[in-house]
Amino acid sequence: MCLVALAWRAHPRYRLALIANRDELHARPSAAAGVDPEAADVYGGRDLVQGGGWLQVSKRGRLAAVTNVRAGLAPEARPRSRGALVRDFVRGDTAAVAATEALAPVAAEFGRFNLLAWDGNTLAFAGNHPGFAAAVVAPGLHAMSNGAFDAPWPKTTRATRALDAWLQSPAAGVKSPGADVIAPLLDTLADTTIAPDDALPDTGVGAELERRLSPPFVRDPRYGTRCSSVVLVDDASILFAERRFGPDASVLGESLRSLPLRRSGD
Repeated sequence: MCLVALAWRAHPRYRLALIANRDELHARPSAAAGVDPEAADVYGGRDLVQGGGWLQVSKRGRLAAVTNVRAGLAPEARPRSRGALVRDFVRGDTAAVAATEALAPVAAEFGRFNLLAWDGNTLAFAGNHPGFAAAVVAPGLHAMSNGAFDAPWPKTTRATRALDAWLQSPAAGVKSPGADVIAPLLDTLADTTIAPDDALPDTGVGAELERRLSPPFVRDPRYGTRCSSVVLVDDASILFAERRFGPDASVLGESLRSLPLRRSGD
């Protein structure tokens, strides 16, 4: 993912609500959101190059999402893939705080990352740039992109405001939300408005590229937004919606799935 906005314990119905965009090379092979063929409880997209994921959930009440951290134009050369962090957490049973803190001795082996991990009770964050950090995420509205957690980039600010507005609207009260109900969230993720120069972050890639990457949705024939996702978690289920894109924002498909949450002992 390259944009994640979330509301954590900030709504009476949805204990966790998350919207996200994944930006990647359009040529990189990946699988649409679906059941993991190696873990029947796990649902989400899968990277078919390294075998990991960018946003996945488990019916056992787990979620993980990862973004890369932008720091200059030089390519990274790390032995381990960020996507494995998502895959391994949602398949496992280690508590979120313990899992993120356990990354300290090996974090430098992964490409620069921001990681969110939810274990059904606690939401935790870990990152490895500029150094390792791990923390419990406090209730409220949060966002992460390709910089520091909760950095007020234009795209993250727009996304958190839109998510909050949707949660305060009648749509959040619809009993079984369908595609029409969550459409405003996907519309937010489709925003291609370029940020003004005085609001651009400085991640070492130059002003022109900062501008191209500044909208929530990156439209480009080679590298851009590959999918938009909405995840809504209440006491009984996880709703997972995904809209997929090809080069220059061509829509390739959509899916919406409600996954029943298992209770302890089920």
